[in-house]
Amino acid sequence: MMDKKHILLGKTLSYILRHNPAHIQLELDSSGWADVDDLIKKMKEKGYDITLNLLNEIVNTNDKKRYIFNANKTKIRANQGHSIQIDLNLKPITPPSLLYHGTSKKSIENIQSEGLLKQKRHHVHLSEYEDVALTVGKRRGKPIILTIHSEQMHHDGHTFYRSENNVWLTDHVPASYINFSAKK
Repeated sequence: MMDKKHILLGKTLSYILRHNPAHIQLELDSSGWADVDDLIKKMKEKGYDITLNLLNEIVNTNDKKRYIFNANKTKIRANQGHSIQIDLNLKPITPPSLLYHGTSKKSIENIQSEGLLKQKRHHVHLSEYEDVALTVGKRRGKPIILTIHSEQMHHDGHTFYRSENNVWLTDHVPASYINFSAKK
């Protein structure tokens, strides 16, 4: 179990690798990879108490499997959720018939009119499992699980991808593909 310090470092790592590498003057390559030694050095220069062992622990124990190392652990990146321009080299894939999206009750009205939008991120995030969607929905208030008719979307020409940590991604989910008889 990670303590509060480790959780804070994990959130900081997420912020750096997904949204703002400039926070520590880190450079990512076009696919979002950062040099591990450079990441640790620059985080330490900004006052973060991090080591290679701690970074390994954060990557290995993150419940969402948000980060991945390359084969020889010299590079690291976030699996998805970026708001910065990178290319994760995702390949289109046929989704299961249904996917799920966790949201909060306060967002339902907007979703009913506009569907699910990627906002500032590269994609809308969907899950193959209701329990994962429920966990996501709890982050912003009273959770609601929406059922997405992904097979029909795919049939109608929408493209889906699956990240390294099994998050399903698409550009937009129109409201017509969403079952709003949401489960709580």
